[in-house]
Amino acid sequence: MTFNASRRCALWMASSFVFALAACGGGEETGNQGPKDQPKFPAVELTLMHINDHHSQLDPFSNTELLIDGIATRVELGGFARVTSVFKAAPAKANVIKLHAGDAITGSLYYTLFKGEADAAMMNTVCFDAFALGNHEFDDSDAGLKVFLDFLRNGTCKTPVLAANVKPAMGTPLAMSSATDYIKPYTLKKIKGVQVAIIGIDIKGKTTNSSRPLPTTVFEDETQAAQRTIDALKKEGIRHFVLLTHQGYEADKAMAAQLTDVDAIIGGDSHSLLGDFTAFGLSGSGDYPTRATNKDGKPVCIGQAWEYAKAIGEMQLKFNKRGEVDSCAGQASLLVGSSFQRQDSSGAWVAVDEITRKGIVDGLKGSPLRVTEPDVAAAAMLSDYSSDVDEKKAELIGLAGESLCLVRVPGESTNRSAGVAGCENANTLARGSDAAQVVAEAFLAGSLRADMAIQNAGGVRIAVPAGPISLNTAFTLLPFTNVLVELPMTGQQVIDVLEDAVSNHLDAGQSNGSHPYAAGLRWNLDMSQPRGARFANVQSRDRVTGNWASVDLTRTYTVVTNDFIASGRDGYSTFGTVFATGNYVNNYLLYTQTFVDHVRRLGTVNRPMPGDYAHQSVITAAGVPLP
Repeated sequence: MTFNASRRCALWMASSFVFALAACGGGEETGNQGPKDQPKFPAVELTLMHINDHHSQLDPFSNTELLIDGIATRVELGGFARVTSVFKAAPAKANVIKLHAGDAITGSLYYTLFKGEADAAMMNTVCFDAFALGNHEFDDSDAGLKVFLDFLRNGTCKTPVLAANVKPAMGTPLAMSSATDYIKPYTLKKIKGVQVAIIGIDIKGKTTNSSRPLPTTVFEDETQAAQRTIDALKKEGIRHFVLLTHQGYEADKAMAAQLTDVDAIIGGDSHSLLGDFTAFGLSGSGDYPTRATNKDGKPVCIGQAWEYAKAIGEMQLKFNKRGEVDSCAGQASLLVGSSFQRQDSSGAWVAVDEITRKGIVDGLKGSPLRVTEPDVAAAAMLSDYSSDVDEKKAELIGLAGESLCLVRVPGESTNRSAGVAGCENANTLARGSDAAQVVAEAFLAGSLRADMAIQNAGGVRIAVPAGPISLNTAFTLLPFTNVLVELPMTGQQVIDVLEDAVSNHLDAGQSNGSHPYAAGLRWNLDMSQPRGARFANVQSRDRVTGNWASVDLTRTYTVVTNDFIASGRDGYSTFGTVFATGNYVNNYLLYTQTFVDHVRRLGTVNRPMPGDYAHQSVITAAGVPLP
């Protein structure tokens, strides 16, 4: 089909125009044609290169333990300068589309100190063709997001920021003069003369419940917004549609089946490692690419690239002359340095000899471990910020006597502590998250009057390896600006809070970051039961005697938690009801500082005693008891 420059179609957004590949309302819209009458499109191949969820993690992860040739090996993993290096090394062809699927900010001292400036500078070393908003982009509300996006647009790249289902109100920070000041529903990328639409989608429930957008910022249904945008662009002659989403791997698969005309989905949010990494000691969440089917019965290819600038995805798509996906291939690759350590006969970690090193590098060629040197210019750019960060990061606050593993829901399939020694099977154990448990203990220690502390799993971001704990560890573990509040709650309300938290992800389909952990409070949990019957043998610990007793349903307890869930966010509606009355005490203590103080006071932090874990027994939603 030939391009006709004289026949233009006005797009549904009044601010932009595209040139149609065919006349508006052409043959493919009539629905009554036989195979010989179907429109033809130029066969085209393109590569989608993508990352997601880098969360202000700009430095590499040193001493990450993987299996290489069956041998435990320590590598330097990721780092944004390596991401830049891979994007720059992409074939110098016009068929590469560079994508970031959201959650660029919050998660390290780079964000704490620079509020997105460092992230924007590093993203501009890549020049992404599109960036989709994630839920954490709204952690400092719309005004904080504007600060980051101003840094991003001040660079030379002018990366389009996408979210077709996010509508800021006029006169608010993200829409001072027009609805698309900062956020656009889609962007178009021309590949060998063929227009490819990239449509952004942000997760609705998780962002409104678990972040801080303005109440006036509207988040529309993800699937409806995606289909509406596809339909509008299809009328303008666009045939190739890539969704750039931040809603999670499972949601991407479910959405694919509900949409017409979608060809590929590049996603984020669930931090899913897709591909076969079993040989390297890691468990993947699915195939890369994952092949699904849309509502038309046509192929949809789905990809995601783990987290924290550790990996990059490369998906090759081939379209036939009907404009359909003919095939998709590719892989997500972990970016590792060219130096390796292994244990010597004494058990000490030492650098391998040069022959072994070269053998490892050669053996990894073509594998999902991609040996990559940092881009020199990007590394230099980062150094402008890292000196300030390093000064703070270097400050030691204590030791972890053993690894504090990260889990959200006990029994979950993803091991969020992959690569941390001592956490190899943490996700399969009833006790769940050591890290969240210790954070709750810090809250309780920091409150002089609380009987118990409750913390949501998603507010705790990393596993803590055994060894020194630095200030950076604390701010990476607890990166948000939450403070501690104390609320009076009856015993019944405490149990209702626990039921709220689990129901949020089991029943409402919202973030499993709502899953509860506690100090001074423990329970038996059966997730195969309906709401109201999941928690049994709920007990509280007396702060003075240390004795455990069943929670008294009529007694009033003081509960310390972070102000985020205290206000009812992340599904904690019972907390929100009490908070709304104003009957609480805000001690204005930054929750990260509470953890820092706790570690400094203890000197060495260990996992709690078994009887002090919140989860005393767990049965999964599938009815499986956990050890």
